[in-house]
Amino acid sequence: MKLETSCQSCGMPLDNPDLQGTEKDGSKSDEYCKYCYRNGAFTNPNMTLKEMTSSVITQMEKLNLDPKTIDMAVSALPNLKRWKASAVVF
Repeated sequence: MKLETSCQSCGMPLDNPDLQGTEKDGSKSDEYCKYCYRNGAFTNPNMTLKEMTSSVITQMEKLNLDPKTIDMAVSALPNLKRWKASAVVF
């Protein structure tokens, strides 16, 4: 049984292989979705956490998801791999 994983950039569930991004060699990414990651690179490499938050809210509102679900998704973003790395301050 495979555990459900989420995109480590936007938090979208990766329970469908068609949603997985791709590595440089064309293989499926286990960490990122096709909207965030293609050919081994982020589709929008300069995106900030604030911009991702806005994008996630917009997409979830288009799906008519309830505000609690949207809030939970947004609150999880800073804990995802992509954003944890950018939060490190020396």
